[in-house]
Amino acid sequence: MTPDISRRRVLQGTGAGALTLLMSGALPGPDAYAQRSLRAVYHMTPPSGWLCDPQRPVHANAAYHLYYLHSGQNNGPGGWDHATTTDNVAFTHHGVALPLQPDFPVWSGSAVVDTDNTAGFGAGAIVALATQPTGFIRKYQDQYLYWSTDGGYTFTALPDPVIVNTDGRTATTQAEVENAEWFRDPKIHWDGVRNEWVCVIGRARYAAFYTSANLRDWQLKRNFDYPNHALGGVECPDLFEMTASDGTRHWVLGASMDAYSIGMPMTYAYWTGTWDGDQFIADALTPQWLDWGWDWYAAVTWPAAEAPDSRRYAVAWMNNWKYAARDVPTDASDGYNGQNSIVRELRLERQPGGWYSLLSSPVAQLANYVGSTTVFPDRTVNGSAVLPWNGRAYELELDISWDAAANVGVSVGRSVDGSRHTNIGKYGAELYVDRAPSDQAGFALAPYTRAAAPIDAAARTVHLRIFVDTQSVEVFVNAGHTVLSQQVHFADGDTGISLYTDGGPATFSGITIREFEGS
Repeated sequence: MTPDISRRRVLQGTGAGALTLLMSGALPGPDAYAQRSLRAVYHMTPPSGWLCDPQRPVHANAAYHLYYLHSGQNNGPGGWDHATTTDNVAFTHHGVALPLQPDFPVWSGSAVVDTDNTAGFGAGAIVALATQPTGFIRKYQDQYLYWSTDGGYTFTALPDPVIVNTDGRTATTQAEVENAEWFRDPKIHWDGVRNEWVCVIGRARYAAFYTSANLRDWQLKRNFDYPNHALGGVECPDLFEMTASDGTRHWVLGASMDAYSIGMPMTYAYWTGTWDGDQFIADALTPQWLDWGWDWYAAVTWPAAEAPDSRRYAVAWMNNWKYAARDVPTDASDGYNGQNSIVRELRLERQPGGWYSLLSSPVAQLANYVGSTTVFPDRTVNGSAVLPWNGRAYELELDISWDAAANVGVSVGRSVDGSRHTNIGKYGAELYVDRAPSDQAGFALAPYTRAAAPIDAAARTVHLRIFVDTQSVEVFVNAGHTVLSQQVHFADGDTGISLYTDGGPATFSGITIREFEGS
């Protein structure tokens, strides 16, 4: 399985090709960004204000309906806003769906289409469960029900919670209060085998399961308790069944977790296993990770409408609670803070060791938004080489092969003088994305700059698909076995690309740049 590799190890062996010297001159302050747009070209962003957790989309009336936490102020109280998409790339915004209440905000949850009218609101009604702290009391995090009969555009709320946080009502000791203050993010789905709804709720050290026949009355089942509590608490849990590429069926339990203290990601951890109607039984108690970057949190997955058993999509909030509650360049330039990742298509594949893993590919419909394609001839580099190309929103795809080089990679967002850039490369047993040379005054992300994922130390080839947008980088490695997602605050002029090696030559082949419309 995956070895424990720290994401914060300092890169060794940096030479001229992987220069990490910060720009010596003064960078523009926040006011400088008010004069030009930094809005993402091919990522979903809010029209204005603060975007936070995406909510799992539902499919209705030939479109996917995505809800997301939204506030008029950074990290402020808010509700759910609503957007729709037919291709998982372009989104149309429809404004508030679940509004901020007078006495408490709406937190994360999930929606379903109640095809068979189990809840009594009508066949095809869209029903949502969302966490709300009753009375704004944190230990009273309860689950409330909303329903829509107009296709998910407006909702009506039941006045009382349908899943009450009983721990919060009885908590008196500090330990009991801390446990009660983590009861959030209900994720519901229909179990067709047992003809009931299943809900998983995130707790501080476990996932709690409930079942219901009608979405209103819920019975507590058995918890899933992972032994390594250093993985952090469970947020935005996810439970689904999926057909693997070999035709076998498997259950997956996922969650956003903070494993920073043990040098592991703060993204989407998942376990494969079985659901027996009462509990989730994991194949192994050590989780796998769907992303190794700093910025792929609160992820949700949902079935493809055309092949719900075998194809699944995923999207996440490109931020991290280590630094999320702060201003960013787009606050000044465009009046918004936060974006979602590009949507991925997930596939479940059996690995040589016998376990099953989720692999990721950028959604294929992104190709419809490519405005121009540039192909460069293969080249051998020993040190560094700048590509004669500049852009702000593109995909860079290439292969790298080498024999003796200790460190090989690509710099994106390169300034003219080469002092600013984000490095993407392979060193030893790590595939890394290092945004430290792109840090700038007022928006610094240090010390959360370098992210690393495990890779075979003996590997001498790597295939990369690197997606750069105005304020982000997402790297898909070797057909999506590994992904690293990072927000990056590119400054004016950070538009170049260079290739680098340390300790010997490397061949860069299949170099293809696909520039997206509007960039």
